[in-house]
Amino acid sequence: MEKGKVVTLEDRVPKLKEQRKHKANRRLILYLSLFFILLSLIIYSQSSLSKVSAIKVSGDRHLTEEEIVHLSGISLKTSIWRVNEEEASNQILQHKEIKEARVFRKLPNTVEIDIKEYNRIAYIYDEGNYFPVIESGKILAAIELNSLPDDAPLMMNWNQGDSVEEFIGELMKLPESIIYAISEIHHTPSEVDPYHITLFMNDGFEVSATVRDFSNKMSAYPSIVAQLDPNQKGVINIEVGTFFKPYETVGDEDQDEGER
Repeated sequence: MEKGKVVTLEDRVPKLKEQRKHKANRRLILYLSLFFILLSLIIYSQSSLSKVSAIKVSGDRHLTEEEIVHLSGISLKTSIWRVNEEEASNQILQHKEIKEARVFRKLPNTVEIDIKEYNRIAYIYDEGNYFPVIESGKILAAIELNSLPDDAPLMMNWNQGDSVEEFIGELMKLPESIIYAISEIHHTPSEVDPYHITLFMNDGFEVSATVRDFSNKMSAYPSIVAQLDPNQKGVINIEVGTFFKPYETVGDEDQDEGER
């Protein structure tokens, strides 16, 4: 049997030393790399490079970007590492016009804010002031408008009180498609019905109604109009039952009453 080659201790020692040297070098490189990475992060976090360089806002309609950024508590002086997304979102939600808010930190140094505002379902006009009414039912403070609002119906001749609150509650129950089909809502009380209202629709029809049970009766408006001649406008009465009087008929009746 052939004997294996015998390796003496003297031959192995240089190889062991070389292996240990390589391992030591690898550890040194690893430690130095970690050190420089940590040092770079510390320098970056303390430098202007870590500050928020851009704040992007989306979803705003009536509020300004400046208002939303101010609510978030984030500025271009804020370190990107100190941006607390959940806390900033909660701060933005404190505004009663904002329904949803989400804040995202986008490295290296951008913050994105996405919001959703409550829809405005009406504007109450009072002595030259416009008070927005949002879908949560809240009436906001008066705002300045250079022109008549066209994103929600205008409520005219409404005094603050129970009738306003009750009507807003009824309006909130309607589908948005019907709400935004209304141009103006006038409070036109009479001796017979102190809750009587007159609506002027965007399609040219007029609606005579009452606040009480308004949402149930008005929800049938699309089906009522579908049965009418779109070229013949008039008054749709939904106070008790439902019937339609063309404007010519209404005028003729008024003239007949005058002749009597």
